[in-house]
Amino acid sequence: MKVCVVGSGGREHAFVKSLSIDSEVIITPGSAGIEGSTSKPVTEIEADLYVIGPEVPLVNGLADELRSLGCDVFGPGKGGSLLEASKAWMKDLVHAAGVPTASYRSFDQSQAEEAIEFLTTFEPPYVVKTDGLAAGKGVLVTNTYEEAVSDITEKLSGEAFGDAGRRIVIEEGLTGPELSLFALCDGQKAVLIPTSAQDHKRLLDHDRGPNTGGMGCYSPMPNMSDADLEALMDLAVHPTVEELKKRGVDYRGVLFAGFIMTSDGPKLLEYNVRFGDPEAQVILPRFESSLSETLLQVAQGNLVSQPTVSSDAMVTVVLATEGYPLAPRSGDVIHGLDEALAIEGVTVFYAGVESNLQGELITNGGRVLNICGRAATLDEARELAYQAVDLIFWPGMQHRTDIGASIETNTNREVIK
Repeated sequence: MKVCVVGSGGREHAFVKSLSIDSEVIITPGSAGIEGSTSKPVTEIEADLYVIGPEVPLVNGLADELRSLGCDVFGPGKGGSLLEASKAWMKDLVHAAGVPTASYRSFDQSQAEEAIEFLTTFEPPYVVKTDGLAAGKGVLVTNTYEEAVSDITEKLSGEAFGDAGRRIVIEEGLTGPELSLFALCDGQKAVLIPTSAQDHKRLLDHDRGPNTGGMGCYSPMPNMSDADLEALMDLAVHPTVEELKKRGVDYRGVLFAGFIMTSDGPKLLEYNVRFGDPEAQVILPRFESSLSETLLQVAQGNLVSQPTVSSDAMVTVVLATEGYPLAPRSGDVIHGLDEALAIEGVTVFYAGVESNLQGELITNGGRVLNICGRAATLDEARELAYQAVDLIFWPGMQHRTDIGASIETNTNREVIK
């Protein structure tokens, strides 16, 4: 089978590595660090299956365009992508489907005073979200009323996120551990990928600092059984797919559900219409069934294979540039990759790299590398990942030191090099 992957980051690199086990893979636009990269437009590439990695081309309707050309595509069309393109639309849909979620209201740029008044009906933490896409950075969670009011004003004015923020969702702040669940949807049904993952969104250790696109992840989460995950499917994913069908949406792709496990039970935080990044990097490599065949069945609307994944644990640590997430610096030479890759059980996924005139890999953007350890236990996988992290450096490199570890067991590590 020939597969075309669309994208250029660490998630797409994970797709390429996993699909290459039994398929010929090409990726557009890819990057200097990803084998099989091409600058050809996707519409000029012939393949048996097209896998769209990032959310932006999905929201812009690339899957619809390819399907109109007779292609088999893994990824929802523009209609289904509204689950991620509009947080207000998503909240309205899951409310109609009876899915437990945080109380909320949405507001547009003409309703700033109403939005601020609504904020007073909640106790902290206050949650303010851009309605549109913001690269994982459009959510403010704060205990400070004044900060929340300032954020509402900046978003609705367009100052903070442009058009993506001119409509916002204010919702009840929920507390508890978060959990990421992934299901494959073929337009008629949803099938669980039988594992869980936990992402670390905040820039700094102990979940401090600004929200980012994700600073690390581990899988599986301890004490989450397949039965627990299936219960979450019944609670949220199956009702959501039924509501999508009622609205005439033929959803084919992955449905990524983010939950928060509150004292009142699980509640849905959000949906994403693509694999998470860096969640994909700790799930896709553990597929034991053929990933390419499974995704093709989804694309063709007839998923008959049951996805299976290894019981191994994986931990990925994101290495980011100085200034990320607000003003990332690019152009620094990356050192130590060969030494890190020589460690058995370590994989490096390239998220933001390019080559300089000397053929050296240099940083290109905020999140640069995903350093993954794989082992029988989370502790062993974490140790491998950080062993490799310690070998890699460039000026201003930053990373979290507590991925996959509790605050109590976290060790003090140098995070700026």
